Amino acid sequence: MAETGTWNKAHGAEAFGFSGLKALHWNYLEPQLVEESIARGEAKLSAGGPLVAETGQHTGRSPKDKFVVRDATTEKTVWWDNNGAISPEAFDLLMADMLEHAKGRELFAQDLYGGADPTTRLKTRVFTEYAWHNLFIRNLLIRPKREDLAAFVPDMTIVDLPSFKADPKKYGVRTETVIACDFTRKIVLIGGTSYAGEMKKSVFTMLNFLLPPQHVMPMHCSANVGPNGDVAVFFGLSGTGKTTLSADASRTLIGDDEHGWGKDGVFNFEGGCYAKAIKLSREAEPEIYATSERFGSVMENVVIDPVSRVPDFDDGSKTENTRIAYPLHFIANASETGRAGHPKNIVMLTADAFGVMPPIAKLTPAEAMYHFLSGFTAKVAGTEKGVTEPQPTFSTCFGAPFMPRHPSEYGNLLRELIAKHHVDCWLVNTGWTGGKHGVGRRMPISITRLLLRSALDGSLNRADFRRDPYFGFAVPTSVPGVPPHMLYPIKTWRDKAEFDATARKLVQMFQDNFAKFEPYVDADVKAAAPAVQLAAE
Repeated sequence: MAETGTWNKAHGAEAFGFSGLKALHWNYLEPQLVEESIARGEAKLSAGGPLVAETGQHTGRSPKDKFVVRDATTEKTVWWDNNGAISPEAFDLLMADMLEHAKGRELFAQDLYGGADPTTRLKTRVFTEYAWHNLFIRNLLIRPKREDLAAFVPDMTIVDLPSFKADPKKYGVRTETVIACDFTRKIVLIGGTSYAGEMKKSVFTMLNFLLPPQHVMPMHCSANVGPNGDVAVFFGLSGTGKTTLSADASRTLIGDDEHGWGKDGVFNFEGGCYAKAIKLSREAEPEIYATSERFGSVMENVVIDPVSRVPDFDDGSKTENTRIAYPLHFIANASETGRAGHPKNIVMLTADAFGVMPPIAKLTPAEAMYHFLSGFTAKVAGTEKGVTEPQPTFSTCFGAPFMPRHPSEYGNLLRELIAKHHVDCWLVNTGWTGGKHGVGRRMPISITRLLLRSALDGSLNRADFRRDPYFGFAVPTSVPGVPPHMLYPIKTWRDKAEFDATARKLVQMFQDNFAKFEPYVDADVKAAAPAVQLAAE
């Protein structure tokens, strides 16, 4: 086997079980990986310099094809209602067959860190079949110093072979696509998908399992910090604005997607960002747009002109889930350490396509836990086959596919940290106003940013608040610069009766969804549930 690059020769690929490889390229830097990707026909260069790759039939994650080894470690600790199981014997067989499949192939390896906190970080070794996948994961995780690579011994290993097709009958899986996680041995096997995001979410899933017993809260969130050291955390599902709203030129970006909260404060799990690129514009998101013109970025499924190679971010013909993966230092105001103090504010983002939630509301600790466990956003008509009107999405902890433990474990830990550090909590609707999707309009980002600035600088705490008659939380009655009617959602609708019916419908959806969590929460969290208590205004 021909090996090139820099690595720990005392703990190489054979330590994991690889043999008979044609070649293995260790810890290549960006120029080498770009050259290899193009030479192998995996990707193209765009006009601005980023690599552009297509992921084929998988343009997003495959959560139903993700499985956890059910063994003595996980039997009583994993939330099996939410996680598919694979037996240790089937996992071993799968791993043996993937190692056999790799024989005679040319692979790439990166040694990286998951987690910016040295006391809890996960040393992660990633073997990939594609050179562009290797560049992707190099962008997304934290890169050790070059001099540390010669002694690198991984805690966790990921094997990513898109050309491997799983046999459902042989391994007890669902399809030819498989993401199999062994929490005991800290191994993740990925086959049958070219979607690079599976790798980064596998690291997140592993940390979500390992950190809570260490009293560290893993969070699907972005985070930034103001000039006075005030940290803000932004929870939210895909498309709600985590990346966009945390990329604020007036604040230092800690990270855009995954963080931990431990005894010393907040820390990034990653060393890069994975931003949605659909409808990306230089005017609305200048910091993110600039990364689309940087060598080293990776763009997934972005349509480019065949001659000029200029990207068309408005073209969603391949998928609405177009992405740009770039290292954190591509953002000018990004944190060099990926660490900061304890949060002063927590913001829960929801894109309410029903158009009935206010643009901002203040939450009590009990309400914060209720909405954290609910994890509400909404799908809009046209985004998926068969979706003809807004549909609620309740993804507990704002990241159910990545949560191996029961949601109450994360919820109770978060509530404890909120109380201990006296954190202000907010719910922000980045969805629709003036009607549901198709009738109303998207909440103006300028209004959202203004409200967020008021929340983060503390001035919103001095506002007068009213109790929302449908959801019960506190809503400011006026905020300088915000049209007054926008703070009263019913006033933005022409048909007040339709608003009332839609709001009541959504309240009922919240109540129905939360029923499964009621045995795990105390009375004040149950009391925080939305309930129509007053007549419509």
